[in-house]
Amino acid sequence: MRFFRYFVMIILVIFAIIPFYVLFMTALSGSPSGGEGVLIREFHWSNFSKAWELSNMSQALFNSIAITFCAIFVSVLFSSSASFAIVRVPTTLHKIVFFAFIFSMLVPAIINIVPLYTLMRQIHGINTIWAMSLLLATTALPLSIFVYSNFIRGLSKEIEEAAIIDGCSLFTAFWRVTFPLLRPVTATVIILTAVPAWNNYTQSVFFLQDRSMQTIPLAISSFFTTYGADWSMMAAASVIGMLPTVLVFLFLQRSFIKGMTAGAVKG
Repeated sequence: MRFFRYFVMIILVIFAIIPFYVLFMTALSGSPSGGEGVLIREFHWSNFSKAWELSNMSQALFNSIAITFCAIFVSVLFSSSASFAIVRVPTTLHKIVFFAFIFSMLVPAIINIVPLYTLMRQIHGINTIWAMSLLLATTALPLSIFVYSNFIRGLSKEIEEAAIIDGCSLFTAFWRVTFPLLRPVTATVIILTAVPAWNNYTQSVFFLQDRSMQTIPLAISSFFTTYGADWSMMAAASVIGMLPTVLVFLFLQRSFIKGMTAGAVKG
């Protein structure tokens, strides 16, 4: 039985690795069509430097980092405090707001493109980092509030009550006592916010039209043309754009898993 489990795990790992292997081999291919296959004879490491220059990757990387960081900050700030209010002050209004957030998770993002574009034009948010950051943070709020609220429900109220007795307000008790205890679930929220923000293409292609404001997904898509695509350059740019998210996940993986499992069983 144990052998069978290990065998299945190995098969699943192989299937998970194959797409990344093909991507990496395509990035090292000397053919624009990537037609050399997965067993190439000569590695073209210069593809990465060419992809960096042709796609203006340095500017795209800066834009993606700025937008993702701002989206994370706004999402963590508002979702954690909103979740605390919803859980610790369970009024009817708070329950309605909570279910409204949960319901909004069922609405596909593409449906809101037209009204969002109108709103972004009215607030002069087209081709701006701040507007795109707020948009992505708002998109991440429902799931972040859901994760935070489930975790907070499992925390004891006594620690906050003791802080209030010592003279803290409810607001101060949250930031000084409760929020430090949310570190595992905060790591989860950071990843759940960062990955969609980093990989966002649907909204970015509409709201970041200027080349100097393009993010990594838009920079990668620049290798698609009307007459074809340079697959080796696109794969090289994809590998470059993938590395930051992989490094962040490896750094936060323990807290991410702990936060997800705790949020699943508490509440």
